[in-house]
Amino acid sequence: MENLKEQLISDIEDFREVGHKFLSGEINRNNFKKTSGGMGVYAHRSGTEFMVRLRTFSGVISIDKLQLIYDFASKYNLDGIHLTTRQAIQLHGLGIDEICEIMLKGLEEGIYTRGAGGNYPRNVALSPLSGVDPEEAFDVTPYAIKVNEHFVSKIRSYKLPRKLKVAFASSDADEAHATVADLGFLAVKENNKECFKLYIGGGIGRNPRLAVPFDEVVEPKDVLYHVEAITNLFIAEGDYENHGKARIRYIVERMGADQFIECYKKHLAQVKETQNLELDLVTKEVVKQGAETDLISSRLFKQKQEGLYSVYFHPIGGQLKLSVLKMLLDELKSIDETEVRLTMNEGLYIRNLNGQEAEKLINLTKTLGGETRLEQSVACIGVPTCQIGILNGQKTLQEIISKFKEEGLTEDILPKVHISGCPNSCGVHEIGTIGFQGKMKRVNNESKNVFELYVKGALGEGVTRLGDSYGDILQDEVPQFLFELANTIKEENVEFINWLEQNEESFKQLVTKFTV
Repeated sequence: MENLKEQLISDIEDFREVGHKFLSGEINRNNFKKTSGGMGVYAHRSGTEFMVRLRTFSGVISIDKLQLIYDFASKYNLDGIHLTTRQAIQLHGLGIDEICEIMLKGLEEGIYTRGAGGNYPRNVALSPLSGVDPEEAFDVTPYAIKVNEHFVSKIRSYKLPRKLKVAFASSDADEAHATVADLGFLAVKENNKECFKLYIGGGIGRNPRLAVPFDEVVEPKDVLYHVEAITNLFIAEGDYENHGKARIRYIVERMGADQFIECYKKHLAQVKETQNLELDLVTKEVVKQGAETDLISSRLFKQKQEGLYSVYFHPIGGQLKLSVLKMLLDELKSIDETEVRLTMNEGLYIRNLNGQEAEKLINLTKTLGGETRLEQSVACIGVPTCQIGILNGQKTLQEIISKFKEEGLTEDILPKVHISGCPNSCGVHEIGTIGFQGKMKRVNNESKNVFELYVKGALGEGVTRLGDSYGDILQDEVPQFLFELANTIKEENVEFINWLEQNEESFKQLVTKFTV
């Protein structure tokens, strides 16, 4: 790894030069992006500031590394950090030299940015409660971390058509999105033996599709063989000419599911014949002394370890203010054995807390983040930051939350909503119970900001589905639409999805009132 780090340091210095050429106008935005994406860096829409994505392996982050990220943000006078929908951390509004200094310092401490964007294997997704979840089949954390390390060890050699996403889910809830991943491992036990169900060729964004189930279970020791097999298949069959068709799901579409699986098996057999990638990993056990609590909170989760808990904290829109992060760090440094895991929903879990520690953290973070599911909604960074964004989903989310507070509707009625500012689905709107996709539309001969409404998306073993489109709502009308929906459901005191099953026509009537 030391030799790799030396090469990556050299790459950063080369990138610094490219960045300055972009700023001086010597290279255009598209050519800069071809280089910057693979470095985990993107230019803001302004063209003068940049974002760097820190590749926190599967969202598993020590207190020391979280402190380092705080120090980066504090040094460059940032207001906060952004938690992503793929368990990474983004720092926004930086200059190119500041970006490069963060990349260099991060590399010294084991925080990588290389391959955090561009045509590379991305951060490996992981169920954030893996290892402590009473409902899980087994802890898949060591496998996710190992695949991250495998990707990074080869990161300079990849020549993929586009990005590759791998996920590890520890239970049927599939909080890692394995059932819609390019390669998804879902932990199960068969005859009391730990193994994985495998899902291949899924993806969300433009032309989304569910992954194809593999017809054999996978032994945990064989995980890297499958990672290499899908990588080799992607290189052999992916579309290098048409960027819009260069994801694995389009290979499935072209071949058909059965032929695709046969093609995958051929690549798998070849990898097993030519490489030795067998794993023998050890799961880290939690040995902390627990203590029970009687506190009831929707943000408190009882771990499978007796007397230990995890506390969920959700900064609104994933925007974690530095003042709040400092408060959390100051508190966590005094707690033994605790750790932070980032989620796929722009939030974080603080794990391995005894009852008293959990109570204190619940109280400390009250009012600082989302308490209801609606306040824990997801919104991509969007306009005016993102180059390709169409609408400002962060603004709409803030307006939704403000509307409910102004009207005094504080009950936990609606599910979280997923807001993507464009079809690329950084807000994973297709698999949310309620999702919105931003776009422009001609309305009464004028170009208007609208969100396309998606409903009935779901995630989980055997239940994953893509949401159905219900039409377009003006961006400014989205808060009022959700408020009226919540008021309607409140009267019947049921969950939204259960209400919808019995009241489809009433829901369509309400939607029609707002659609354009």
